[in-house]
Amino acid sequence: MTDNTTLRLPAIEPTADTALAAKLQHKIDHKTKPQGALGQLEALALQLGLIQRSEAIHFESPQMVVFAADHGIASEGVSAFPQAVTVQMVGNMLGGGAAINVFARQHGFALQVVDAGVAADLADHPQLQQRKIAPGTQNICAEPAMSLEQTHAALQAGMAVVRELPGNVVAFGEMGIANTSPAALLLARLAGRPIKDVTGRGTGLDDTQLQHKQAVLQRALDRHADVHEPLAVLAALGGFEIAMMSGAMLQAASERRVVLVDGFIAGAAALVAQVLLPQVQDYLVFCHRSAERGHHLLLAHMKATPLLDLDMRLGEGTGALLAWPLLQSAALFMAEMASFDSAGVSGKTET
Repeated sequence: MTDNTTLRLPAIEPTADTALAAKLQHKIDHKTKPQGALGQLEALALQLGLIQRSEAIHFESPQMVVFAADHGIASEGVSAFPQAVTVQMVGNMLGGGAAINVFARQHGFALQVVDAGVAADLADHPQLQQRKIAPGTQNICAEPAMSLEQTHAALQAGMAVVRELPGNVVAFGEMGIANTSPAALLLARLAGRPIKDVTGRGTGLDDTQLQHKQAVLQRALDRHADVHEPLAVLAALGGFEIAMMSGAMLQAASERRVVLVDGFIAGAAALVAQVLLPQVQDYLVFCHRSAERGHHLLLAHMKATPLLDLDMRLGEGTGALLAWPLLQSAALFMAEMASFDSAGVSGKTET
């Protein structure tokens, strides 16, 4: 059960609407094509129409939000890069030089970076939101990553970030050295999977380093073996950026926004959000399948079919924005593609 005495989660309305779904499906099926010929794009159009409660899908002011934070477990040598890279990459993003900047400019997304818990003081910047809970989490191998109070604060901060955003589409990404470790731990505990199955190479570990990472994460999981309640799991095993992203997803769904979910870390945040409020999944568009090992299992656990599979593992929200043209195509074929009747094209012959 969620402790709502100290944390108020937003109300999320399921998108299920039998009458509207029938109208949308009829419109999709009567476009000038064989039924199902546009494959997953048809399912995407149906999902978008149900989210927007309309047969006409439109997008306004798309937003890209990158949550950044550091992790105490980095001290256990679970990443190929030093923790200092987190703040350096945040600087790169604010300077416009990261991959996510390139794709945000390409696709017309307004980009904001949120300091959820970077282990450094960041100078003010027009694209930076200062919402630091603490300068990095604690080492999960020794103690909970966050206190329950910090976890609540991070969730609430994520909700507040979204409440201040315009538009009806929001994409989420992250930056944080070692954050594949808490993502793997959350998946292991919430989905009941072995550490060996959910732990990948992250930033590029070799075989020996991967074995070390798996041993560290097993030790961390054993340290918190008695923790199973969702918020307690998030506090013990998560990260500030993951918790904040979970809150942001819940808020976005409560406002009936389309939510673009990136890779493994964003997927872990989506898993947490879905455990807290299952109806959030109606609003989640899973944009790509990461090369990170655990992401395949996470998607299967959530029964989610990603739009792309490009063998990517960068994070930052890059996979979410690369999938964006598919959402645009889903909206456009619904709006502009002729029906059999309007085009004077004969439909399928009935036998």
